[in-house]
Order: sequence, then structure tokens, then C-alpha cells
Amino acid sequence: MPTKIYIDQGHNPRNPNAGAEGNGLREQDIVYDIGVRLADILNANGIETRLSRPTPETQLGTSNATSLAARVNEANSWGADYFISLHTNAADAPSAEGSEAYVYRRGSVAAELARNILEGLNDSTGLPTRGVFARPSLYVLRKTRMPAVLVELGFITNPYEASLMSTRPDLFAEGVANGVFNFLGLA
Repeated sequence: MPTKIYIDQGHNPRNPNAGAEGNGLREQDIVYDIGVRLADILNANGIETRLSRPTPETQLGTSNATSLAARVNEANSWGADYFISLHTNAADAPSAEGSEAYVYRRGSVAAELARNILEGLNDSTGLPTRGVFARPSLYVLRKTRMPAVLVELGFITNPYEASLMSTRPDLFAEGVANGVFNFLGLA
């Protein structure tokens, strides 16, 4: 049976649970595009994927809580082997830079997947790697029944990174995909 990966394009197109904004861009738009491209790459390489937002207008839930629950419940009921939630980071300082990942617990299968994804992103985008951090309080990491990773691809508040994510989403999709391939031993 093929590996099944649930790709959660973080946030909704509008509230509730809309994403961060910076440099004239919206997080939910950037991660939607990267998620679609990532799914195409993984599917083309024999990995079955499902997107939380199959269309740019897909709205999940009527509150932050129900939006998060809808994503987790779909991944759990589908029987995904892995859960990858895509996000852009934001900071007050426009100089904040790099990619980072969150997992429920360090030293886990999810942490190893996260490490591989960050390496893939660094190789494809050149953005620095900020590390893998445990964040057991995050709903999508706490409630999934499979190894789950939340990836902050880059800073939407950093002009260079925002531009790169917007104009070269293919680099981010390729980076995450290459990390997945390395993790699964398919590289």
C-alpha cells in the first residue's frame, strides 16, 4: 500500500482561523499554493496525498477550534500515515528569517521527519534552518493519530522570504517533498 500523507494548508481563506499577513501577502494564500504543488510532487512519486483545502475557497469550521478539529478529524479518519501542516511565520522584526518545525515530542518519528523536511527546505531555498521544537500544546500535533509536523516555511514579515515564497512556491514544495523522500528512504 502506498504511503498516505495528509497535507494541511494552514488557516482559512477568511476568518475564522485566517493566517498572518505581511509584505502585502496572506499566509493562507501562500500555503495553499505550496500545498497543491507538494501534493502534485508526492502523488507523481507514488505517495497518496489529501489536502485540507482542495480549493482556494475551502473554508474549514466556524471557529478556530472547529477549523483545527476538521483538519485533524479528516486526517485521522482517512488513516494518514503522516500529517504535515504548512505555515508561514511572522515576527515584529522584519529581519527574522528561516524555516522551523514543530512536533509533539522531540526524539520521535515526527521529529525525524521534521529534521528531513528542514534539510530539504534549506537545500532548495537556501533559507537558514532554525530547528525542530517540541510544542505539545498545538492541537494539530496533539490530536493526530499519526506522526505530525507543523512547518513554518519562512517569515511572511521578512521582505525577501515573503517574496521568495510568493514568486517561487515550487522551491518550497520541492524542499518539503525532498525531505519526505529522504525520510522515507526514496531519495
